[in-house]
Amino acid sequence: MDFNQRPFTVIWEMTRACDLVCLHCRADAIPNRHPFELTTQEAFRLVAMIKEFGKPYPLLILTGGDPMKRPDLFDIVAFATEQGLRVAMTPSATPLATKEAVRRLAEAGLVRLALSLDGSTPEVHDGFRGVSGSFAHTLRLLDWCREFGIETQIHTTVTRHSLDDLPRIAEMIADWDIKLWALFFLIAVGRAARPEMRRLNISPYDFERVFHWLYDLSKSAPYDITPREGYHYRRVLLQRRAQELGVPVEELLRQVTEQAMRPTDLLPSLHRPKIVRAPLGVNDGKGVVFISHVGVVQPSGFLPLGAGNIRQRPLADIYRNAPLFRQLRNPDLLKGKCGVCEFRHICGGSRARAYAITGDYLRSDPYCIYRPKALQKPRPATALCG
Repeated sequence: MDFNQRPFTVIWEMTRACDLVCLHCRADAIPNRHPFELTTQEAFRLVAMIKEFGKPYPLLILTGGDPMKRPDLFDIVAFATEQGLRVAMTPSATPLATKEAVRRLAEAGLVRLALSLDGSTPEVHDGFRGVSGSFAHTLRLLDWCREFGIETQIHTTVTRHSLDDLPRIAEMIADWDIKLWALFFLIAVGRAARPEMRRLNISPYDFERVFHWLYDLSKSAPYDITPREGYHYRRVLLQRRAQELGVPVEELLRQVTEQAMRPTDLLPSLHRPKIVRAPLGVNDGKGVVFISHVGVVQPSGFLPLGAGNIRQRPLADIYRNAPLFRQLRNPDLLKGKCGVCEFRHICGGSRARAYAITGDYLRSDPYCIYRPKALQKPRPATALCG
């Protein structure tokens, strides 16, 4: 797949309305729907725009806020499915997500539901999500999805709040028949940008420690694992795998780049479910495009820079030709150590984190501790004894 021409994933923020009050909410959600949200007919036009990328069509992910806040949700899922798109959704675990709603989503053709879990107990999870009962309702939703044949995945935000609880979460969800565990590494955007949220940030060394733990977990977990906005995990993945295979990491990196390999290609498992995964290299604006509730096109939901609006310009044109997207897809424009890193074509660092911390989306990811070979000082030659 040529990410200069088409994304792997299109994410649409259907609304910013949500009844939860999560501490880290990217959308800084509000109780009621915005009056200028995309209409139902505009949603149908968005589906047509996605099809303009050609086959295989990008995966459409419906997010928010809470998509359940839109009464036309089921019609939109059904229409997109009829048009040949695969549709997934990330709802909020609120009373709006009823058993009947899950049944209707299944009948409309939804392929996967992604549910958030930020703790292994109700006290930890509900404290982070801001509403009592969210943990219990998440478990009910998983049961209903299994009953009606919808695949599921779990999203966990990695913060000080959840860091030490990750092993317990990993063990707990192993019995839930999920397809994927996605760990979101916090970006200071939305509510997460508030000064009081700084206490939840983990350190760059914590990132590295979690990455190595995830690599070890991925060998035995009955679900696939992916870090989000933790792109430097790919470097750890290659380093560890090359070490196990007894080959130079440069050789493995060449194979991965030439063959457009996916993470699952590197770590085969008899127990892990076979799911569609993007090749290594996907990043903000590179294989991913985000449409806001009012039609603004962004590189991702965590990089809040607009490159156009689908109300005035076709999505494919914005994705392919907008300067912002073209810059983000050119790893040779990256600055600092990301710009000279030998892993920049499959990693590239989090552009959203670079922008949130430095104000420049081309700067190095401040939370990567790796020092590229181009910046490593050569060791002095050992003097020979006479």
